Amino acid sequence: MTALAWLIPCALALGIAGLAGFLWSLNSGQFEDLEGAGWRVLQDEEPLAKRPVHK
Repeated sequence: MTALAWLIPCALALGIAGLAGFLWSLNSGQFEDLEGAGWRVLQDEEPLAKRPVHK
């Protein structure tokens, strides 16, 4: 019975932490462009910021 006294609050705390993380990711725009990452993988060109500068 004492194990339930520890397991139930731990399960509730983990559930709340997961929900808080999910809501944070929604508010920070993590799910705005779901297809963009897949298309960027297929592109052959490097982004301009990563191209080496020739002198």
